[in-house]
Parts: sequence; C-alpha cells; structure tokens
Amino acid sequence: MAVEGTDVLIILTRLKRRLVKWRTGVPAVAVMVSVFLTSWPLMAWVEPAGSAIVEPQNYWWWFIVTGSTVGYGDFYPETAGGHIVGVYVIIGSITALTTLITQLVGVVEKAKGRRMQGALTVDRSDHVVVLGYVPGRTERILHGLPSEGGRRVVLCAWDEVDQHPLPDRDIEFVRGDLSDPDVLQRAGVQRAHSVLVDARDDNEALAMVVSVHHVNPRAHVVVTLRDISRANHFTYVSESIRCVQWHVPRMATEELQDPGITQVYAELMTYGGGNTYSMRLPETLDAVTYGACQAGLGQRYDVTVLAVRIDGQLLISPSWQTRLPSGAVVYYVGRARLSDDQVVAAVQARDGSRQLIQNAAE
Repeated sequence: MAVEGTDVLIILTRLKRRLVKWRTGVPAVAVMVSVFLTSWPLMAWVEPAGSAIVEPQNYWWWFIVTGSTVGYGDFYPETAGGHIVGVYVIIGSITALTTLITQLVGVVEKAKGRRMQGALTVDRSDHVVVLGYVPGRTERILHGLPSEGGRRVVLCAWDEVDQHPLPDRDIEFVRGDLSDPDVLQRAGVQRAHSVLVDARDDNEALAMVVSVHHVNPRAHVVVTLRDISRANHFTYVSESIRCVQWHVPRMATEELQDPGITQVYAELMTYGGGNTYSMRLPETLDAVTYGACQAGLGQRYDVTVLAVRIDGQLLISPSWQTRLPSGAVVYYVGRARLSDDQVVAAVQARDGSRQLIQNAAE
C-alpha cells in the first residue's frame, strides 16, 4: 500500500509529540522535521516534471536513506539543483544526529553523576535495603548477602559519604538523612522485602527504625545494636523487629536471609525448657553412626544432636553416615542431661531396629 505525503506528516507529527514528552531528542527531531518540510518542495521545484523522487511514496524513503548516508541509489535527483538539495539533506541530517548523540551522552553522564551522588530514586520492589555505611564493615555485610531469589540490594548512606562507595558493584546507592521518610522512599523502602539498620549508635538506630516502620510496617527489619540489652526498646515499635549484636555482622546477614534465625540462636544460648549438653560416647558404642545417635536419642528422649567432635575436629550436623568412634564428643539439645546407660539403650535400640528392617528387606 502506498504511503501518502499526509500520512508521513502525521507520523512525523506524532513522533515529535512523543519526543517532546520525553524531551530527550527534541532538538534533533526538530531539525529533521524542518529539513524534511523544506527539502521536499525544493526538490519538487528543481527536479523535472514527473520525476519519481518527488512522489510522496518515494521521497520519504529517499530522505531517510540519504539522511542516514546509506544511499541505496534506487532514487536520486537528476539535476544540479537536486544535487544541492541532497547536500542540504545530508548536512541537516548529520547536524541532527550530532545533536542527538550529544544530548544522549549528556543524559548518560547526568544519570551516572546522579547515581554516584546517590540522588536517584530507586524503582525496585522486593529488594533488600541496607541503611548505613561503614568502610570495610559494610562490604563484609554485602558480601554475605547473595542475591537469593533475585533480590537486589540498595545501599543508603549519610550525607558525609559523598560518592557511591561501591561503584563497581551492581548495587544502587541513595544518600541523605536515613531517618527522613522521603530519603527512605527514594530507596524504595515502602516496597522492600527487608531492611538492615546499621546505624552509627543505638539512639540513631531507634530513630531510623521508627521511620522505616512508618514507611513500610510490613518489611522484615533487622537492627544491629552495640548494647543488645536495648532490644526491648525496639519491640515498642514492632514485635517483629529483630535485633542482633553489632559486633557480629554475620548474624545480621543471616537474619536478613532467613528471618527468625537469630531467635533460634538466642534460644540455644539461654535456658528455656531445654539446654545444650555434651557427652562422650561410651566404649560400647564404637563406630556408631551419627544418624543412629540423632534418630535414637530423638525418638526416645526428644533430643536434637547439633554437632560432634572427632579427634579434635568439630563437625556441625555431619552426614548421617558419619562413623563416630567411642570417645567422640556429641553436643545435643534436650530437656535434661542423659546418662551413659540411656544413650547406649537408645542408640542400640535404633541400630537393632534398623538391622531387622535390613534383614527383612533381604
């Protein structure tokens, strides 16, 4: 289907309006439209009557391939005046392209500058926001945050950090007052999955937590505290806020990735209906498996075996097939300390049941 001149004008007008809305590229488009609108009547004036190049369905095509310096040669002016118009089209197009490239470079440099200065507004959802930057420490925290589930990380720092501290990392950066809700919203806290508050002191941490909870009361919030005894103060904001010791950044990263794990650690280190014990395996249980200990003690005494120590080497939750020689140290959580006789009875009963099952299967 032939393209009429009016159709071309409509297309160019719509394109111009769209770019005006975007602003980028407007000068270049304005130049191209001006050259098109002035070159077409000029070409019709200097070319002989009946020339194919000035027909609407042909001229827009010749204008594009000539302006882009491709020049297929399927249409071309026949007169000297037509050649002059062609030069005008080429110069005008090059001017437009130069203007466009210059403007695009400016936009890229401006965006890069705003990224480095932390002035951008993050357009993320279900991401992790780290509030606070301490050289060295924050790098260790971020290193322990693998992007599980494709979650991105946004780093926020106070105004004294004037440039993106990790420009080579694929981490977005926001700078400002970290207790200001407007700054938190620029970091996308209102859409974040979890937030780590790593403040300069505990009072500042409390102010930041109040703002975070105001912006997003549903986010999983982890706070590092110098004085962990102040954790109760944060429950006044929300019972779901988790506080970890500032001096153990690894616990902060684990809590961010697996909510509630710090509470498990806390229960293991405090007495609350159970306790952590250790024992040496009696000689009668030589070469018993870790699985036999775990299953036998668990079934009979509701005990959970956490780790074993063999020849001085500590193994946390080893394979159930691991052989434990007599004298190996077993660490377990239970309601009470078990005697040697209780351990032997539970483990041997487990091994006996397993042997009966194997014999029946054979």
